[in-house]
Amino acid sequence: MDFQTALSITLPLSIAAAAIGSAFGLAKAVSAAMEAIGRQPEAAGKVQTAMVIGAAFIEALTIYALLTVIMLQGKIG
Repeated sequence: MDFQTALSITLPLSIAAAAIGSAFGLAKAVSAAMEAIGRQPEAAGKVQTAMVIGAAFIEALTIYALLTVIMLQGKIG
């Protein structure tokens, strides 16, 4: 198996793994934030701000994976 075939197989799998991992991370973050807001409604603004910043970092990792896949696609053909 040459490296072009290996890239053709692994690139879609890697972006799928990154998207699934990001989805689980976002679900955990939002769930924890909703529980925190439910326990202390007066702190909703601070909790929501922290959750949005954390969600941005989680999504950034997925975007980095997508950009890496796009760059490596040029090596396939």
